[in-house]
Amino acid sequence: MTRHFLRDDDLSPAEQSEVLELAARLKREPFSERPLEGPRSVAIFFDKTSTRTRFSFAAGTAELGGQPIIVNPGEAQLGAKESISDTAKVLSRMVAAIVWRTYDHAGLEEMAGSATVPVINSLSDDFHPCQILADLQTIREQKGELKGLVATYVGDAANNMGHSYLLGFATAGMHIRVAGPEGYHPRADIIEDARRIAAETGGSVELFTDPAEGVRGADVVITDTWVSMGQEAEKAARISTFAAYRVTPELMSEAKPDAIFLHCLPAYREYEVAPEVIDGPQSVVWDEAENRVHAQKALMAWLLAQG
Repeated sequence: MTRHFLRDDDLSPAEQSEVLELAARLKREPFSERPLEGPRSVAIFFDKTSTRTRFSFAAGTAELGGQPIIVNPGEAQLGAKESISDTAKVLSRMVAAIVWRTYDHAGLEEMAGSATVPVINSLSDDFHPCQILADLQTIREQKGELKGLVATYVGDAANNMGHSYLLGFATAGMHIRVAGPEGYHPRADIIEDARRIAAETGGSVELFTDPAEGVRGADVVITDTWVSMGQEAEKAARISTFAAYRVTPELMSEAKPDAIFLHCLPAYREYEVAPEVIDGPQSVVWDEAENRVHAQKALMAWLLAQG
């Protein structure tokens, strides 16, 4: 059966651990896995602009021995002149995997429903699971074990990052907290799913509106941009709404002294994070960005091995 990766809990706790172990090995031994030797091709669709996702999947595909086929908006008939389902059936005859950075998560589900090769969600409006794998790899490198660690995501948690942190970190057995204003917490069904997973892994899920309370005693502090793609018209209002959730040295002092700071980038200094934090000694954002390559290589290799 073809395995896909559309949301974080598409991997069981044991499977997530396998992927992270492989990611660590591929970071040490970049060319030790070559499942795309030939080269076989990977179709990589971008409905949204990207830096880290584009380069990490292109570089990762090449390092696995394959050929990335980058498709920008308007360069294919996906979902326009040709249905997503028909496109999936055609591409399954031509490529080893399909990667899609898009808007509507339902499109990814339709793609996976008809594809006979792995479909990977490289970002949708609901989830960003590949980023979470890179974050987990980074935390493992810094802290050793994931299980039992406390991580707090601060800011706008009513988005794909909030959803994926809940699911992915609960799967890892971590205690995941989100701290955001009322009305900016993850969807109720995602909270319920994450709590169900946490009950099995020994983790937990907590919601806060007070950022200091949410960060207190955390091993990991995380934030993201307050103004995502498509929200530019709301910029002034969102900056006002989230002003109290800026990650400053003062907020970081509420966490453990050896806490690390993560941000999936791009970052807007002076808005969601102070320069002293993101450019300071607790920040591991550059390792986090690099680990997109290693985590995604491991994911692709693992998914291909399942077939």
